[in-house]
Amino acid sequence: MSRIAQKLAALAAAGKTALVPYITAGDPRPEATVSLMHLLVAKGADMLELGVPFSDPMADGPVIQRAVERALAHHVTLDDVLEMVRVFREKDSETPIILMGYLNPIERFGYEAFSHAASSVGVDGVLTVDMPPEESFGYTPALREQGLDRVFLISPTTPQRRLRAVNEKGSGFAYYVSLKGVTGSNELDAEDVARQMLRLKDELQLPIGIGFGIRNGETAYAMAKMGDAVIVGSALVSLIEANHNQDLYTIELALGEKMQEFRDAIARADAEKSF
Repeated sequence: MSRIAQKLAALAAAGKTALVPYITAGDPRPEATVSLMHLLVAKGADMLELGVPFSDPMADGPVIQRAVERALAHHVTLDDVLEMVRVFREKDSETPIILMGYLNPIERFGYEAFSHAASSVGVDGVLTVDMPPEESFGYTPALREQGLDRVFLISPTTPQRRLRAVNEKGSGFAYYVSLKGVTGSNELDAEDVARQMLRLKDELQLPIGIGFGIRNGETAYAMAKMGDAVIVGSALVSLIEANHNQDLYTIELALGEKMQEFRDAIARADAEKSF
């Protein structure tokens, strides 16, 4: 069982929902990333989602697009991201890490070479936005061979045939895109998410993490009532952007306060679910 599966199973047994923060590797500067990863864990992250910078982040809204631009201005590559994970693992051998990104850097690296490199430094799972399960013939076996979880996106419009493919090819958890649009866009409709989750939990054999549009404690609370994990990205990345010219301590203070807001909201939802 992977670190991701173990973590989610342990939390589920305890009646808890995972908090999964996202940051872009190399933002606001490469030397800050590992410290920010440790800070997020210290402030309550159950797993980490680390964005791999790519020049055409089609699923991401302006906040994360600008984070990617800041990282690319420092010439951060996939090799650099893997090195960040390796350094993080020198002090933390337990927190699951999911790389989130796009296919082009992995394809250039080579599926087998990337999978071996990622596994060797301590990556636990990979979410490749533009790789649907139906087309993942070489990708999925390479990741599976190295024990890496394959996290696929599902959405309000995902048809049943793709859910079957996610069950067959995916592992760890499925990432539910809770609204139509890019990261950080629109407002969440909790009633619609609740309806969708009833359908998805009947169809999927995997835990479900809910992401996109979770920007404060109120939305985190609502999503924790429904999902196995709450994934937060733009709300954190916007704080990095607002303080990107400040020292690391200032950035950490801002992230720590926001993480506490999310952590408290999720704890409240978990307490209510237990009754």
